[in-house]
Amino acid sequence: MSTPDQEDWLSKTKMSFSEHLEELRLALFRSLIALMIGTLVGLYFGRSVVDYIQTPIRDSLESFYRGQAQETNLLRLQEQQKAGAGVPGDLDSAAEKLANDGLVAYKIYVNRQHLAQVLSDLLDEGPRLAAPDAEAPPVGLSRKDLIQLDVYRPLEEDPRLKLISLSGHEPFMVYVKASLVVGAMITSPFVFFFIWDFVAAGLYKHERKYIYVFLPMSLGLFLAGAALAFFVVFDFVLEFLFWFNGQMGINPTPQISEWISFVLFLPLGFGVSFQLPLAMLFLERISVFSVESYQSQWKIAILVISILSMFLTPADPGSMLLMAVPLIALYFGGIALCRYLPRAAEKIEE
Repeated sequence: MSTPDQEDWLSKTKMSFSEHLEELRLALFRSLIALMIGTLVGLYFGRSVVDYIQTPIRDSLESFYRGQAQETNLLRLQEQQKAGAGVPGDLDSAAEKLANDGLVAYKIYVNRQHLAQVLSDLLDEGPRLAAPDAEAPPVGLSRKDLIQLDVYRPLEEDPRLKLISLSGHEPFMVYVKASLVVGAMITSPFVFFFIWDFVAAGLYKHERKYIYVFLPMSLGLFLAGAALAFFVVFDFVLEFLFWFNGQMGINPTPQISEWISFVLFLPLGFGVSFQLPLAMLFLERISVFSVESYQSQWKIAILVISILSMFLTPADPGSMLLMAVPLIALYFGGIALCRYLPRAAEKIEE
């Protein structure tokens, strides 16, 4: 039961339904203003953010095409060896060295007559060959009449490492989305404060202290989950997806808008799922579950976490484990939180 002092304090702070709506409107208005200011700041950093969030996929694309280049280099060296050309003794090491140097091999075919003319002009010696008529294409020219040349291009200049857009407005929309995300991140502490300040108006004094405990904890868990997804999980996800592309014989050509959506979805899923201990504590405090039920049903909880991790991440087992293992640890952390966090000394009637 509540004490007389609590009832007296609560009676002085009671508001009508319309006053509550006005307080809610004010909290939402402040949050919206904060988000708009944060988005304006985000517009300044939007381009840098778009460039930065492409880092994981660029690194994975470079690794994919570097491995592909090594295989191509090895095949070419083997062909040259069969043709009797001079090649290094260890073909695997030679192919790997070319790939590690960032050189990607390409085949080009040139016209013998044109090549001879160019070389003759460069050397300025030997018989001059009649230049072919530029307007009349060579008659009867076939592939066997052309000379195959192997050329190498630095991997960092490979256009396949760049994300593409399929419409003129797509890069602009990506820039706006990135600015909104930056604005939301900058203003999230203020938005949470405005909302919790509205909620705190209906709490007793001794209950308000939980806001200052749970709010930083919730924000910290969200950021930890999002950081795990961006800095660790992306590498496993992209490695699996690009490996599968290679098995299918398909070169990946990522689209910038799809990648932005993926970048936003996966960290968001990790951040929300990392709220598990606080959700467990809330359900335990309102008597939906007890600590004993959490402890007795831990096997079912692990099964549910594994299934959710399978749906919230791509199909590769690596990313699923990287979500499931921390969540299982957080589940037992939630049990400890429910058991050792002291309850309020008095239960407040509804």
